Amino acid sequence: IEEYSLKHIDLNRVLFFRSFGSKSKAIARCWALPRLWQQALGIEAHYVVEVIWERFGKLDEKGRKRVILHELLHIPKSFSGGLRNHHVLRRVLNELQKGGGR
Repeated sequence: IEEYSLKHIDLNRVLFFRSFGSKSKAIARCWALPRLWQQALGIEAHYVVEVIWERFGKLDEKGRKRVILHELLHIPKSFSGGLRNHHVLRRVLNELQKGGGR
């Protein structure tokens, strides 16, 4: 996390799940707890990174790390329950590469 300037991510509020049997073409997905649900349940924002094991499990360690990083980059600096879209992700990745992130 620190290596990629993602210090805004509270790993105590990010959960990781492995799914089986999905027909999705995705390798992984990032889910957010919307603000309304946060208020209704009286809890802070939480995120879930779901890996689709049929695809994620075939990746080597480097590929898995890249996928996890990609999913974590969906989490905005506000850590408020929203998600960054892929357009913003490209900009963030470019900034990380310029800043020396791997």
